[in-house]
Amino acid sequence: MKKNAFYAQSGGVTSVINATAAALILESKKYQSKIGKVYAGKNGILGALKEELFDTSKETLATIKSLKTTPGGAFGSCRIKLKSFEENKKEYIRLVEVFKAHDIGYFFYNGGNDSADTAFKVSQISQNLGYPISCIAIPKTVDNDLVVTDCCPGFGSAAKYIATSTLEASLDVASMSETSTKVFILEVMGRHAGWMAASSALARVSKDDAPHVILLPEVTFNQKKFLSKVNNIVKSKGYCVIVTSEGVKNSKGKFLTESNTKDAFGHVQLGGVAPYLANLISKKLKLKNHWAVSDYLQRSARHIASKTDLLHAEAVGINAVRYAVKGMNGVMPVIVRGKGKKYTWKIKPAPLSKIANLEKKLPKSFISKDGFDVNSKAIEYLSPLIKGEAYPRFKNGIPRIKKLKLIQVKKKLPNWKA
Repeated sequence: MKKNAFYAQSGGVTSVINATAAALILESKKYQSKIGKVYAGKNGILGALKEELFDTSKETLATIKSLKTTPGGAFGSCRIKLKSFEENKKEYIRLVEVFKAHDIGYFFYNGGNDSADTAFKVSQISQNLGYPISCIAIPKTVDNDLVVTDCCPGFGSAAKYIATSTLEASLDVASMSETSTKVFILEVMGRHAGWMAASSALARVSKDDAPHVILLPEVTFNQKKFLSKVNNIVKSKGYCVIVTSEGVKNSKGKFLTESNTKDAFGHVQLGGVAPYLANLISKKLKLKNHWAVSDYLQRSARHIASKTDLLHAEAVGINAVRYAVKGMNGVMPVIVRGKGKKYTWKIKPAPLSKIANLEKKLPKSFISKDGFDVNSKAIEYLSPLIKGEAYPRFKNGIPRIKKLKLIQVKKKLPNWKA
């Protein structure tokens, strides 16, 4: 029986998450006997709870296709993690009420770890509430920390941006180091997993190139060894480039720059490792330095996206639809890397029970013995993920962005009260 679909974006967005949305919407049109309209949630799962649904059928085909080169979250994202059914039954009852009201039989949730958890909960509880839904979680995260899948759509493009930025900034610092800046520090995302910091190593052409120091969450920060390392590099090379993850911890297991605030997922707010290290270098080594935080730039830089990453993003969207119309529930389309030297990959379904609430960290086998770098195994894994260019169209010198109409479906239920 024909049912409508609900698609939503969750968590921190990426430069290719909209490509997944476009691929999903376009693929759904091929199954008109099973899928009616595709509704997109305004600001993620909140769109379902508040009954704020965008009707994607009101958008032109050209506008939907343009999402493939549009960064950010076209329909709005959120950081909301549903509690267990026992803790807050009314959220799940409300979801089912909205799905019933709009004849929704497919739920696609595009996000990372916490989003996989939400999708897994909905996949189980909707059946218990007497309204079975085909629930598919779609992988997305620049952190690259989802288990089972070889990599996460969004990561390859962020990695490409980080490696490129590290290369370009290092040339700047090298050219000025004789009379000016001796140390440059770039802070990248990565709370518990060092995949993004590790990707900066792809900037090297030879082993002596920058980055000279990589700080990872998987390695306990040792101030004495760090300062000695930096000092020795400056003495031998004239300058030092450091790439640090935001999630570096001290010997007590505390983030170097942990704040007292938390986000809606319950995560401690991070940021500020770069200025922390800069201050340390200034005080202890008396070396002139500069720092930068790539922050949102690393995850929104669609102008330098990886073509491989774009293909991954589209493939998971397409396969999510195919799994749904087959009646699958509680699964995620994951990327499986082929064997052999030539990079190959395919998509297969994996149960959310083996993905939700788990985290993939940088393997110890990828980290150098001194803990300040990654090795050839890491490079071998990372290299294919940033390959290929997928430039957007430019107009008047900047990327051309088409705006969606974002027409909402008429509400049928009373307003939601959390």
